[in-house]
Amino acid sequence: MANTNRSNLSYWSITVAVAGFLFGFDTVVISGANLPIKELWNTTPFFHGTFIMSMALWGTVVGALLGSIPMDKFGRKKTLFWIGLLFLASALGSAFAPDPYSFSFFRFIGGVGVGASSLAAPAYISEIAPKSKRGRMVALYQFMLVFGIFIAFFSNYLLKGVGGVNDWRWMLGVEAIPALLYCIMILGVPNSPRWLAIQGKDDEGALKVLRGLYDEQEAQTVLAEIKADDLASSAATGETGLFSGKYSTPLTLAFILAFFNQLSGINFILYYAPEILAKAGLAAKESLLNSISIGGVNLLFTMLGMVLIDRLGRKQLMLIGSVGYIGGLAGVAWAFYAAASPTVLLVFILLFIASHAIGQGAVIWVFISEIFPNKVRAFGQSWGCGTHWVFAAIITLLGPVVLDIFSVNPWPIFAFFAGMMVLQLLWVVFFMPETKGKSLEELERELVKT
Repeated sequence: MANTNRSNLSYWSITVAVAGFLFGFDTVVISGANLPIKELWNTTPFFHGTFIMSMALWGTVVGALLGSIPMDKFGRKKTLFWIGLLFLASALGSAFAPDPYSFSFFRFIGGVGVGASSLAAPAYISEIAPKSKRGRMVALYQFMLVFGIFIAFFSNYLLKGVGGVNDWRWMLGVEAIPALLYCIMILGVPNSPRWLAIQGKDDEGALKVLRGLYDEQEAQTVLAEIKADDLASSAATGETGLFSGKYSTPLTLAFILAFFNQLSGINFILYYAPEILAKAGLAAKESLLNSISIGGVNLLFTMLGMVLIDRLGRKQLMLIGSVGYIGGLAGVAWAFYAAASPTVLLVFILLFIASHAIGQGAVIWVFISEIFPNKVRAFGQSWGCGTHWVFAAIITLLGPVVLDIFSVNPWPIFAFFAGMMVLQLLWVVFFMPETKGKSLEELERELVKT
């Protein structure tokens, strides 16, 4: 689509991708409040881990599993607006929480926003972007996510000491500013043309949005393709439920990709990096520098993944990432086993982070958002993202137990993750399809059983 209106496409995509910034910021900002809250409310380790630290994660699972319902019923735009309000309420509520119970409730609300945004934002962008730019535009969400994490680290550092013992309230409350701006900005974004045409039954409204992206002839062509594909899909079989068997291929692809994303150990390493590095002999005073180096590498290689995803394709990036995963994780396992220097260990961890950023990190939200047909995309997104967050929750909760079992030397943990990435590499080589350069309707014809 050579005549795409770049200004509208960029503005709408960037605006929606800000949900990813709020996602990343909300996820990491709690690190600055961790110890002050524990001391303030004198919570038990079980209560602190289960409610204070994990409540947002369980909210994320709920948001991912149920977010498809408002997406289909009310549309992507309204869902994205309410996601912004959830982040706003969570930021203000957490900052002013008088006790650990209300704090946990507002953290849960923020988690619901995180989970729902991982569905709605990639789905919306995939439905407005032309096939030649879809990968790069959807990857904006992952870039914003990583950028949000990076900014949260600096925000916590800058706000340390502001307000004395209540500095943690400022750290959490500052998220209200970008959340409010996002809510205002999202009002200027139109509904998804594919949602309008399929679920909304509003062809004229869909055509109006498409005219903001293409010239008149191309807008008419795209709408005709959307309608023809929907008609053919409905006529092919009366079974339209997501689990009818018709969609077994995209369901399997989404599940396996999300499964391997977490079995890479990415959340395990990010959440427990200070403890892992401490076992290697890195002093606590070096933790800030290490966090910044990890965040910086993550951001840099996420940008590189955005540039390459529409040039090399999703499968090629997964191949590169898988090889890097294996090298990085095997290197971490060896470094622990051989008692190598902390610097060597950090280098292998950074190789792992870079491999994730350019591989799974860049690909997962793009791939899951484009392999499901228009009619069931929201529910398909829920399946794939729900799988991701359930495994993230399980691995995060099991992290302390596993680290305690291998407290003397954790090398078997990373050897296990490296082995899982060997399996991912085999899956990518033999089973993962390439989706680069194909319209959503073309992908439906290839992946859905008739």
